[in-house]
Amino acid sequence: MQFKPATGEPDRIRLWSLREDALVESGSEDQLLVFTRWGDIEIEDPSPVVREWLYRMSLGPVSLENLLPPRQGNNQRPVEDDPEYGHVRGVLEKLDSCVVHSLGLADMGGPLLSAVPISRQASFELPVIDPDHPVRLSRFAAMRASDGEVVLESPLARHRVVFHRSLATRVVGSLGKATTVADLAPALDVAESLVADIVMYVAAVGMIVFSEGESTVPSARFAEDTDPGLMVWSHSDLLFHSRSRLSRHEDPRGAVYPRGDKVPPPPAVKPLPEGQRYPLYKPVLAEIAAADPSFTEVIESRRSFRKFARRPLTSQRLGELLFRAARIRSVRPADGGGVSYAVSDRPYPSSASLHELELYLTIDRCADLPRGIYHYDPLGHALTLIDTSADKVGELLDDAKVATGSMQRPPALITMTARMGRLSWMYNGIAYATTLRHVGVLQQTLYLVATAMGLAPCALSVGDIEVADSAFLLQWPAEVTVGGFVVGLRPDAIPEHNSTRQDP
Repeated sequence: MQFKPATGEPDRIRLWSLREDALVESGSEDQLLVFTRWGDIEIEDPSPVVREWLYRMSLGPVSLENLLPPRQGNNQRPVEDDPEYGHVRGVLEKLDSCVVHSLGLADMGGPLLSAVPISRQASFELPVIDPDHPVRLSRFAAMRASDGEVVLESPLARHRVVFHRSLATRVVGSLGKATTVADLAPALDVAESLVADIVMYVAAVGMIVFSEGESTVPSARFAEDTDPGLMVWSHSDLLFHSRSRLSRHEDPRGAVYPRGDKVPPPPAVKPLPEGQRYPLYKPVLAEIAAADPSFTEVIESRRSFRKFARRPLTSQRLGELLFRAARIRSVRPADGGGVSYAVSDRPYPSSASLHELELYLTIDRCADLPRGIYHYDPLGHALTLIDTSADKVGELLDDAKVATGSMQRPPALITMTARMGRLSWMYNGIAYATTLRHVGVLQQTLYLVATAMGLAPCALSVGDIEVADSAFLLQWPAEVTVGGFVVGLRPDAIPEHNSTRQDP
């Protein structure tokens, strides 16, 4: 349909189309089938106008006025009064999850912007815009470049908005603070009615919010700023949550091998860095099983320690901890994405046995290891000394001290990094979320083993990216820090679980 502009203002046109992945087929003379990413939709008793309408929508944006039967004589009734209009609108509502709504100008070759549904629950209804009522871009909305155009997205929205023309981007990009259409139009030198229509389309998908009550711009208040359900979320957290689950996005998820034909899968074991190598103690599992407390006792007594004994750790204790929690037990071949690759078996689980996590140890006090920064080789069960810089060691340990809220540096810091290619080669969109789950799994495994050994453990949730990148010689963002864990001996006043296990 065509909006009615005032004299001298541009003609705006409302356009409809189908998502590119929607397919229209005739089931029979009295039936149409629309195949969508969310399932098949049946259109019963479609009129010739509906059939033609859906066919043209599958080719690109189309105006409803161009599809309804031509009016006779002086018949200038509104499109809404045409008997076919109600039938067409009913079909459009049934197809909400795959109908793209676009705003165009009569004198331009294509639409200004398009609202593209990304959820099976998507619905679209244009609101009424009062040019004097304060509006603002939602704090959860974000713009980014995609396929040569600018896209506006929000974890709260069931559509994404694609800006095809810079004019639309300018208007929406000016809504970072409360304003009105009446104030914005002259500031941008754009017709007020056109600004209102652009705002109306973006507001229809929930990415522009309206102030509460009859407030003016200086006193404008927005419901999303005081909504208890939204106040607990930052933009980045809610976006990360929505993108790591299904429904609020349209990207393929799971083991789809998005880069299987572009890059080879990274190796199961990271190539060892240069440096002096320190083989670690390998305990006898039968002896461990006989000496350990029960699993229930370990679970019930697990706790975090932020104070440690002044006595140093030993490489034997560190060796047993890493052997029981993180060593590679075996490596085997696997197939997927049209190629073969290697996976490993370790004490802690990992999706598809990919095991993307690497461990780096920063040692402060260990009786038989030099103070420094080490890389752990899970296959050879050994440490490689990669840096002895007192400044870097101190900075890493001080960060860990602050993260635990302790007054002393931990005897040993275990930093977890992720070689993201190991996961993103197989998984699309959920690789980083999966890595964080693996961090929790490994931290829990380290907790349980350390508790069984009578050590003093504590997991860390934060860390300095820049410090770690430099200290561990990481190629960011191919390998990134994702978690931490500190360990030492328990304070003398707290007994160990197993009094028979002694340091050499």
